[in-house]
Formats: sequence, C-alpha cells, structure tokens
Amino acid sequence: MAKRNNDNQPIQDILKEFVKKNNLQSGLDKVNVRDAWVNLMGNGVNNYTTAIELKHEILYVQLSSSVLREELSYGNEKIVRMLNEAIGKDVVKKLILR
Repeated sequence: MAKRNNDNQPIQDILKEFVKKNNLQSGLDKVNVRDAWVNLMGNGVNNYTTAIELKHEILYVQLSSSVLREELSYGNEKIVRMLNEAIGKDVVKKLILR
C-alpha cells in the first residue's frame, strides 16, 4: 500500500489556491459586493434596488426610485469606500446608479 502524504495545510490556504487555480475570484467578488450592498444599505434602499451588477470594477445599481437615486448620488464616493471596507479589498472603483 502507498504511504499517505502527510503535508498538512490549513483549509484556508487550500481554498485560496483552488480559487486562484480555477479563476473564480471575479465571481466571488461579484457575490461579495452584492452581499455588502444588501448589508450596508438596509431594507429602505434594498426595497427599491432592482439589480446589482459588477463589471470591470464598476458597480451598476438599478433603482426603481428616482428620488432615492438622486439622494444616493450625493454620497457616491462614501458608498464606494464603505463597500470596499466591507469586502476587505478594493473591488469597486466607481458606482453608477441607474
């Protein structure tokens, strides 16, 4: 019988290697941004949010309320900063509200 290889590695390192090897990071970033938006904005904004999409470091958020869109546009840079802090890295460079 073959000997078992006894290279113990933490599961965190194994998962990071798997994500890197299979080019899954962009998909995980999209999910993380969506979750961060839901957690940071709360129910008031989420009720009017119809779509969230991350493309090439630009976050597109579709809102059903033009008043809310205008109000959020004033804090655009702050929202980007808060989202990146919640994710833990700079994923979003620009926010476009539709």
